[in-house]
Amino acid sequence: MTRDIQCVGVVGLGTMGAGIAEVVARTGRRVVGVEVDDAAVARARGHIEHSTERARTGGKLDAAQRDALLARITYTTSLNDLGDVDLVVEAIPESLELKAQVFTELEQVCRPDVILASNTSSLSVTEIGVHTGRPGKVVGLHFFNPAPVLKLVEIVRTVVTEPDVIADVESFARELGKEPVVIGDRAGFIANALLFGYLNHAVSMYESRYATREDLDAAMRFGCGYPMGPLALLDLIGLDTAYEILETMYRQSRNRLHAPAPLLKQMITAGLLGRKSGRGFYTYDGVESPVVVSDVDTPAAASVSSAARDVARVGVVGTGTMATGIAEVFAKKGFDVVLRARTTEKADAAIAAVRKSLDRQVTKGRLSEEDRDGVLARLTGVTSFDDLADCDLVVEAVAEELAIKQTVFEALDKVVKPGAVLATTTSSLPVIECAAATSRPTDVVGLHFFNPAPVMKLVEVVRTISTAEDVVATADALCRTIGKHPVHCADRAGFIVNALLFPYLNDAVKMVEAHYAEADAIDTAMKVGCGLPMGPFELLDVVGLDVSLAIERTLYYEFRDAGFAPAPLLEHLVTAGRLGRKTGKGFRDYR
Repeated sequence: MTRDIQCVGVVGLGTMGAGIAEVVARTGRRVVGVEVDDAAVARARGHIEHSTERARTGGKLDAAQRDALLARITYTTSLNDLGDVDLVVEAIPESLELKAQVFTELEQVCRPDVILASNTSSLSVTEIGVHTGRPGKVVGLHFFNPAPVLKLVEIVRTVVTEPDVIADVESFARELGKEPVVIGDRAGFIANALLFGYLNHAVSMYESRYATREDLDAAMRFGCGYPMGPLALLDLIGLDTAYEILETMYRQSRNRLHAPAPLLKQMITAGLLGRKSGRGFYTYDGVESPVVVSDVDTPAAASVSSAARDVARVGVVGTGTMATGIAEVFAKKGFDVVLRARTTEKADAAIAAVRKSLDRQVTKGRLSEEDRDGVLARLTGVTSFDDLADCDLVVEAVAEELAIKQTVFEALDKVVKPGAVLATTTSSLPVIECAAATSRPTDVVGLHFFNPAPVMKLVEVVRTISTAEDVVATADALCRTIGKHPVHCADRAGFIVNALLFPYLNDAVKMVEAHYAEADAIDTAMKVGCGLPMGPFELLDVVGLDVSLAIERTLYYEFRDAGFAPAPLLEHLVTAGRLGRKTGKGFRDYR
C-alpha cells in the first residue's frame, strides 16, 4: 500500500519539532502541531514565524508564500486532534518514558494505517514501538538541526517495521527535499554514533590538558576542513544533549569510548550548557549567541617570542611530496633552503617537482615568473648530510618508519651546528624516539605539516618532555612566519588530528563490517548530516588504507584501548592489496 501523506502531525514543537513542521508545510501539506500547553504553543508559533520571516527576507519565500505556509499549520494542546492525520512525527525530549507514553496515546487516536515516527536521535525505536499495538507501523525519522536547512534524514527500521512503511517514509522524505538513508535500530544510528564518539574523545583530550580548546578546534578545522571544531560544536549542540546521547549509546554499546567524559557531567552540573546558557567550553556574549568573547582561558595574542632562535637557512631531508612541499613553503617565504636527497637524480627530481608546482601557480596567476625564479634560486639540492651543517633548522620528512628516521637524526646530530633546531614531520611516531637518537634532545621538536604542505594551513607543534622552551617558541614563530596556523600538543601517538580522526574512521569501518550500513550511506550521512567535506570511506581511500592501518595500530599500541583496535576488515583489505585510490581499489573501485 502506498500512502498519500497530505496531513502530518508533529508532537513537540521545540526547535526541532518547529523546524519539521515548517519543512512539511513548505511542501503544501497541512500540519497539526501539538504542544503541552498554550505557552509552549505561543513559543512554537513565534519560532516558526521568525524562521519563515528570515526565509522571506533572504529571498527564499515571498510574502504570499510565507502567509500560505503559516496558514497550513494549526496548533493544539490535545493529541486527540491528530485523528485525521496520515503520519505523525514525535519530536519531544529524549526520554524513553515520555516517548513511550506519547506513542501509547497516539495508538488510541490515529487510524490503524497511520505511520508513527519518532525523531529520536539515539533511543531505541524498537523500545518505543513496543508500547503500541502496531509496532510494524513505527519507524525512526531522524531529522538534523536545523531541519529547514540540513538535508539528511535517517530512517530507522526495527526488526518488525513493515516494508511498505519504510518505502512510504523514504518517498515522503524525498518529497520534503531531504536525502534519506535507511538503517537498522542501533544506538546513535549512523551520524550520532560516529560523531559523538569523536566529540567525547575531544573532551577527554581537553580534560587531560593535552591541548587547549582553541588548538583542539583549530586542528580539526584547518587539518580536516571541518566546519567547526569539536568543542565549539558541543557548545552549539548543548552539553546536556550531548551527555544524554552518549549515555544512551553507552548503555547499548558498552563501548568505553561512548562513556561520557567526566568533565561533561561537571560542566552540566555547573550550568555550563553551551550557547543555550551563554557559556560552555567557550564564553558567549549572551544566551543563544554565537559570538565568542574572551574569558580567563583565552590565550594571549600570539607574538614573536624574544626567546625564539634566529632562523635564516632551512634544511629539508627527503624527496617525497611532503618534503618538496615543505621546501617550497619555506623558499617562498624568503628562506634559503637546502634539500637533501639520497642521489643526484632524486635531488634533481625533487627540485623539478617544486618547479612544476610553481609553474602551475604562475599559469593560474597566483605567482609571477619573477617570484617563481626567486624561489627556485633559494632552493639547492644536495646529497650529503654535510651540506646541512650551517642550517638553522632541519626538517626531516622521510618515510614513516622509526628506524629510518632515527638513522637520519643520528646523521644530523653529527654534522649540524650547535643551536640548530631539528624537527620531524612524523604524523604519529614518538618524537622523543627521534630525539633520543641525538646528543641534543632539547633541540628536537615535532613539526607535523599536513599534505599538501603548500596548501594546508595547519602545523602541529609537538613538544617532547625534553624539548627546550626556546625551541618551541622558534617552531611557533616559524609557523606564523610561513603563513601556517600552529597548534601545540605533547608527544603522544596521533598528536591531535590523527588521534581524533582515525578512531572515528575505524568506527565507520566497523559499521560496514557489522553490515549495519553500506559505505555509501555512511559517507552520505556524515557529509550531508554533519557538513564534513568527505565521508569516512572517501577519506580512507584518499589517505591510503595501508597508511590508515599503520596509524590505527600506532594508536592502539600506545593507548591499549579495545575501542582503538583496527577493524579486521581494514586489515583484510590491506592484506589483499586494496589500498585505496593509489591501487585503483579500496572501499570503492576506481579502475
